[in-house]
Amino acid sequence: MASPNLSEIITTTLRNRTGKLADNVTKNNAILLKLSGKGRVKPASGGRTIVQELEYAENGTFMYYSGYEPLNVSTSDVITAAEYDWKQAAVAVTISGLEQLQNASDEKVIDLLESRIGNAEKTMSNQISVGLYGDGTGSSGKAIGGLQLLVADTPTSGTVGGISRLTYTFWRNYSFDATTDGTAAATSANITSYMNRVYLATARGRDHPDLIIADNNYYRLYLESLQTIQRVTNTELAAAGFDNLKYMGADVVYDGGIGGGCPANHMYFLNTDYIYYRPHSARNMVPIGGERMNTNQDAIVKLIGWAGNMTLSNAMLQGILKD
Repeated sequence: MASPNLSEIITTTLRNRTGKLADNVTKNNAILLKLSGKGRVKPASGGRTIVQELEYAENGTFMYYSGYEPLNVSTSDVITAAEYDWKQAAVAVTISGLEQLQNASDEKVIDLLESRIGNAEKTMSNQISVGLYGDGTGSSGKAIGGLQLLVADTPTSGTVGGISRLTYTFWRNYSFDATTDGTAAATSANITSYMNRVYLATARGRDHPDLIIADNNYYRLYLESLQTIQRVTNTELAAAGFDNLKYMGADVVYDGGIGGGCPANHMYFLNTDYIYYRPHSARNMVPIGGERMNTNQDAIVKLIGWAGNMTLSNAMLQGILKD
């Protein structure tokens, strides 16, 4: 007979496994691993939108003065906020009545569930990781607003976080097209020169890109440009399983290969002090609700759910190199 404690077994097994899922998602992606290490994974507890405060101007009261000259003590409006929509995702774990009968003991049920939950975990991790590169238009606008939105190919158009990039120049990232803005498409001979231009255009004193994400092609071109000199890597990223190089102190990581999310011929120069991963504190890779049993199916369904988005608080210090 089927296990009489099936609902409890499913719930317990899910909770035991999904408690580690949120951490596994951050370790599955170089961007999230970096953000996590810098405290930029910031759960949000609710609200109509995810609000991200940002500084858009310097304090206008600064002045040089002499003696009794009056000082400027007027109000200086320097802080505003961007608002990002909540995005939701879920993956289902199911077990049919026949499978319950075929795996009647508690141990067999747990083995079956763990294999399916493991697959659900990998699916959730991979899909969220790929979504971090999206532009938010996937799945009819329900997908994460990732790097193709926050660090756009064309940064003079569109709206990000409710702020128009056409209207506000401070909300535009830097974009360099190798063919249009440079002399030719990127090669191993010129890619370092192009990288220098993007880096210098997005640096502000000690504020500079600390993570560079590349697709396979651009990573290969940079790798080949270094083959005559010693290559330096980040041991922390290497220990986490990410092949990486260094450039001006920034980690250079490729996210291509099978299932890689980085668009072809793209290299993102990210200042991760201003990029955030904002999962909901109550919906961060956790079971949703109780068991569900369809009225016309002999099967039990449990859902693993997530809600949140990527946010940005400074666009001018982000850059992109592309063809």
